Amino acid sequence: MGVSKRIQAALAGSSWIRRMFEEGAELKARLGPEQVSDFTLGNPDLEPPPEFKEELRALAQDPRLGLHSYMPNAGLPEVRQALARHLSQLHHLDFQADDVILTCGAAGALNVILKAILDPKDEVVVFAPYFPEYLFYADNHGGVAKVVETDKSFQLDLNRLEAALTPRTRAVLLNSPNNPTGQIYGAETLKELGRLLTHHWERHGRPVYLVGDEPYRRIVFNGVSLPSLFAAYSHTILATSFSKDLSIPGERLGYAAVSPRTPGREEVVAGMILANRILGFVNAPALAQRVVAKLTAVSVDVRRYAQRRDLMARVLTDAGYNFVMPRGAFYFFPQAPGGDDLSLVARLKEENILGVPGRGFGRAGYFRLAFCVPEASIERAAPGFARVRKALG
Repeated sequence: MGVSKRIQAALAGSSWIRRMFEEGAELKARLGPEQVSDFTLGNPDLEPPPEFKEELRALAQDPRLGLHSYMPNAGLPEVRQALARHLSQLHHLDFQADDVILTCGAAGALNVILKAILDPKDEVVVFAPYFPEYLFYADNHGGVAKVVETDKSFQLDLNRLEAALTPRTRAVLLNSPNNPTGQIYGAETLKELGRLLTHHWERHGRPVYLVGDEPYRRIVFNGVSLPSLFAAYSHTILATSFSKDLSIPGERLGYAAVSPRTPGREEVVAGMILANRILGFVNAPALAQRVVAKLTAVSVDVRRYAQRRDLMARVLTDAGYNFVMPRGAFYFFPQAPGGDDLSLVARLKEENILGVPGRGFGRAGYFRLAFCVPEASIERAAPGFARVRKALG
């Protein structure tokens, strides 16, 4: 055996998303990409906004020395300050530059946060359906992921959460808009969640951190406004990225922000800065930091995703699939007809349609479709969706 037993186990249960994406790559190579409708990967296909490219060109011609040098592990001070101003306006709290840490994407932010707050065997609550990497992130830092089910509409079930909390609970990880369901949690629910966590903290004398994962914050539809996690609870830490709203996932730029209301936040931030270094990230990419410093109010045209969402909804509805309409992000999570998500995904693949089985997200009997693809790909898949639904009865 060439690798550890832990990695052997992780390989056996590794991401269905990547597995199906790789199968799709093989299918495209064999048939041609124009013959395949690939809904596996949440890889935004829209080009970055013009402002991003303008800043990138300007920096490429900037004659100043040291633009690509090492920097403080928390990131460039002027970029942290710009993000603090943005967060203050968005959440109506007094964020300072010292509350913000630039990271290698939201994934880097989540790992930095968990590294800083977890002791061995501490529990991290994740809500199913969940982004599958969450389980690995908790394990990376000695934690134990504890899965709590959402309801049939994929909304938080606080009774289930309360039953799952223990003295070892250290973090509740919340992803809204949610991947894979596209659902958003309302302000009243978040306030109740905050009260529940406050009560648990007072009872056991050890705070539980509410960790928000919000890379899709700006990808919302029908005038929906995403409530502030910071308003709901004092011990809140945000993880987010520019991958989706600026359509630059390959640049690996995100940040973590600690609530100004968190008692002892200076120590929390210091621990996260240390974690950023010792996990090997060192600092977020210098050029990407400089580019986004002036783009905190800029995003891709979300109307394009809204059009695709509506088109996918029509295709699935006409074919007879049941689903909860996504309110944000760019995913559908329909029920698998017959209840077997593996069989459903296999049948779709015979129609050159690629999706991801729901069991990869902790909810068997469903499947995920990413609609960040050209409209032609969605339209091309319509007859295949219908044939599979009819065949399954």
